[in-house]
Amino acid sequence: MFYNREIKQFSLVFIIITIIFAIAGIVIYPAVLLLVFFSATAYGVAFFIFTKARYKRIAQVSEKICTVLYNPGYLYIGSQEEGELSILETEITKMVLCIKEQNEALKKEKEHLANSLEDIAHQLRTPLTSANLVLSLLKNNPDNNTRKTLLRETGELYIHMDWLVSSLLKLSRLDAGIVDLQCVQADLSKLINESLRQFQIQMELHNIIVKTDIPEGAVILCDYKWLLEAIQNIIKNCIENIAGGGLIEISAEDNVLFTEIKFHDSGSGLKKEDLPYLFERFYRGKDATTAGYGIGLALCKTIIARHGGTITAKNHKDGGAVFIMRFPKHMDKVTNLSL
Repeated sequence: MFYNREIKQFSLVFIIITIIFAIAGIVIYPAVLLLVFFSATAYGVAFFIFTKARYKRIAQVSEKICTVLYNPGYLYIGSQEEGELSILETEITKMVLCIKEQNEALKKEKEHLANSLEDIAHQLRTPLTSANLVLSLLKNNPDNNTRKTLLRETGELYIHMDWLVSSLLKLSRLDAGIVDLQCVQADLSKLINESLRQFQIQMELHNIIVKTDIPEGAVILCDYKWLLEAIQNIIKNCIENIAGGGLIEISAEDNVLFTEIKFHDSGSGLKKEDLPYLFERFYRGKDATTAGYGIGLALCKTIIARHGGTITAKNHKDGGAVFIMRFPKHMDKVTNLSL
């Protein structure tokens, strides 16, 4: 206790004051010296006992903190008494709980990262293996027509890998929270038309017709490039669902509460067992022959969530799949939400 600088300073001041009053007492009346002596002794003993008790309590708190530090399963609970030390114990308990929650979150993130890296390696290994196989066939095949076909297949594989790596980088940037959405008022009709422009040739080749029904003058507050990316991923998914030809209907509703964009394709629809997991990263469906990498819809959901919106999928009563994006009108207050 007496190693404490504050205690030393207090004791020195206490002794000086006692000496001053003792000298004054002798000058005024010698009998006052005894009164000053006994009073100082009584106060000193009381202070010593009180301070020793506080230090004992502090030592107990320190011991409990050490127990928490070296015993992960131990949860520190402060006493229910009133007083400054009790308040301190309560705050330490809060801190311990907070640290434990953070540790659990870090542990889950570490597991998620490990699983993600494993999935990424698997996703990249598949086209790389195919590309190596095609290159091997190309090397040993002298026929020009066959070589042209193999070269085209190799090019398509590397295009897929480029798209996969690009999408994964976008997802990682969004996950890391380093993307700041630059939201502006965008014309919804222009946004949809620009999203479709990329697929014009592909849709013509596969006899896919697109019908749009967008309210005139409808606007949406968004980061134009990022929302364009999300919409294009949905359109790409619809095209894949009706690769043999069909219809894609894109409609929108704009009211005082929300802006809704709906995509309906005339394909075979979605499997019921896939619906709960459709937007999960790397999910490719129960059917092992399902094309794609399970990245596009996950990226789409992440982008929309950063805009404060939601996306859902279901089967239409008349057949085909329906994707619905919905953005609340107050989204200007939540544009920088973390994931």
